[in-house]
Amino acid sequence: MDSAGALKGSGVLAEYSTMLHNTPIMPKPTTSDYPAQLPDFCNLGVTLRILGGVEGLTLAAAWLRADALGSVWRLFVEQSVVVQPALLVMLALLCLGKSWLMRLSYKKGVVAVLLLALASHAGVKGMMGRLFADTALSGFGVRDAINAILVTGMLLGYFYMRGRALSPALSEARLQALQARIRPHFLFNSLNAVLSLVRSEPRRAERALENLADLFRVLMADNRQLVPLASEVALCKQYLELEVLRLGERLHVVWHIDKMPGEALIPPLVLQPLVENAVYHGIEPASQPGEISINLYRNDGQVHLVISNPYQREGRHHGGNKMAMGNIKSRLMLHFDVEASLKTQVRDAAYQVHITLPYRTAAK
Repeated sequence: MDSAGALKGSGVLAEYSTMLHNTPIMPKPTTSDYPAQLPDFCNLGVTLRILGGVEGLTLAAAWLRADALGSVWRLFVEQSVVVQPALLVMLALLCLGKSWLMRLSYKKGVVAVLLLALASHAGVKGMMGRLFADTALSGFGVRDAINAILVTGMLLGYFYMRGRALSPALSEARLQALQARIRPHFLFNSLNAVLSLVRSEPRRAERALENLADLFRVLMADNRQLVPLASEVALCKQYLELEVLRLGERLHVVWHIDKMPGEALIPPLVLQPLVENAVYHGIEPASQPGEISINLYRNDGQVHLVISNPYQREGRHHGGNKMAMGNIKSRLMLHFDVEASLKTQVRDAAYQVHITLPYRTAAK
């Protein structure tokens, strides 16, 4: 290699080494690391939780007010006749105003939701009173207002606590991925592969070092927001380029992305860890070449991520695989609730991971 190429290669390596030394150690994730935010009121799981919670509170109120067991159901139906229409109207308005609410601070958003709950309850009760000529339904008093505020506040408190309970999974994902990057088997082997190319293929060595630096840069970024699927695919390709350097012909990757919705938003660091698991558990332990299949497509308003790799029944790292799957499930639950799923299966000597999540894009 000429002197200019050598200097350039050594310069990239020095820059990468400096970046590693200057990278702070990530602290243990805590719930205080993440700002509070309102739930996604258009999400099916959120809607079902709200409906179930309100029905449960309505039943509890009927139980407390009833003077006999036989009147519990009657009181429950009487209250539900007003509560459920008001709740459905409120949920519809919250979903329609989702983009506006998300632009508000959390405190202002809470106030807006409380005011909307009061307006919905008062409006529906008054309309039903005029429609059915029932004076008992026409008035919206102080007690009604207090009940609406208390119930809405309890539900918002539940979603706030639930978000705090799930949010450390975001930081844990970065920490687990960073630990995977600095595992000796990956980092040292990758650097050794790069060094073997410095003299013979300096451009390829430089490209590999840039890929390694980009991987660390993504891991150090703030990964709370959803990212386009296309960017996750680009990250995976950079990672696989590094693995090909050390595994050579043992690693074959087949991409099925002709139907991929590149603009679809997914949680960051979901696809790449799954591809890494496929390499770590399916390719490394085998003596023969193996194939990883990555199929990404959209169908009926849902995005599907399907990763398959050879299944090694006597693999040494299945425990780590389960930890990664658990973290991904937590983050899918945090972002999409019941609208997303992660399933694994072993079929025809292949281990398959299938993620399904709703198709969403960035707001125009």
